[in-house]
Amino acid sequence: MRDKLSGLRLHSKRIRGTSFLLTTLAVFAATIGIAAGQDTGPPKLHTNEAYVEEVTEATTLAVNDPMAVFAFVLNSLPERVKVYPTENYYYFKFMHGGAPYAGNIRIELADGDKVTVHFAYYQNSSEWRQDSPLTHVVLDDARGVGIEKIERLVYRLSFGGKSVVFALNDLSLVKPPAGELAPGEKFIGPIFDESAIRFFLVYNSKLRVFHFILDETAKVADEFFPSRRTNRILIGKRTGFAFYRDHLLDRKILVGVYEGNYRLNTYFDGPFDQLPDNFIEGETLRQAILEVSPGLKGKIDRFGSSPNGEVRYLIKPYATYQTESELYGVDKCARARIRAASYYACFEAEPANRDLGRPRDATKRKR
Repeated sequence: MRDKLSGLRLHSKRIRGTSFLLTTLAVFAATIGIAAGQDTGPPKLHTNEAYVEEVTEATTLAVNDPMAVFAFVLNSLPERVKVYPTENYYYFKFMHGGAPYAGNIRIELADGDKVTVHFAYYQNSSEWRQDSPLTHVVLDDARGVGIEKIERLVYRLSFGGKSVVFALNDLSLVKPPAGELAPGEKFIGPIFDESAIRFFLVYNSKLRVFHFILDETAKVADEFFPSRRTNRILIGKRTGFAFYRDHLLDRKILVGVYEGNYRLNTYFDGPFDQLPDNFIEGETLRQAILEVSPGLKGKIDRFGSSPNGEVRYLIKPYATYQTESELYGVDKCARARIRAASYYACFEAEPANRDLGRPRDATKRKR
């Protein structure tokens, strides 16, 4: 389904998950509220012994009852958690009956202080099994879930005697450094991806293209190695994200993500699904989208979503790659156009559709 939506520059919006790349031990270690980048001593050790014992442990959970699963997730969390991704998804994973499950709690904010909380889970996908049923519910009073706004970007969810405070990631003061925007570029907002990599989403009004710029104002949670052909292309050892070192400005532009991660929708599929929703000012994003795709006038809200909220305009200027040689065309183009007005068009993998027609309905699943 996502392939069909991508042809329309749309993608499923409301519910997203990730492939089972980490053990549940690693995931729950990440949910205890430790701030990103904080020095906490030596690294955490994860053993095969712990994984084997988790996989083989006899567990009891009514996985066909969404509220029972929600109660299990909520009761497993501390009293306060941090939601790092900027589309407000709190991801989780667990093992049950020897099978991997994944899901998310999403706090969806809209204009006028409207809040909708979504809960989704499913057996996780893999290279050899990409389809499995998904369960999705909206959490509200009708299901016995209390939702309380404590302060800006901080919400309390309560159910069955357990309350957890969800602190959304406040990046309102994060801006690109002076001199990091090219002439004609507009800053749309800051992004914290589920990969733990931060970006600046920018729009070039002269060329009508979007770019994801690596945010290096904070420590980058990855190590990079240069491609064999050119040190202009840098690839993350952990994420597989490929960046290009701009010839004209001191910055790195995302040009590629590993194809397998994108296909399975892992944490490393790229920032197309973590836009800066809480920090988009007014009509900035919608105006940019309509410059690229004027046929969407009257069909999207200021976040680029369809009226029913199920699909969203796809901002994905970067390519997917399997071998680093597939990235070399970016370098060839950039070197040839260094002095050309079209230089920054080299970093758009494929032209955006100009007229999308009517947005299609979408499944509520990210594989």
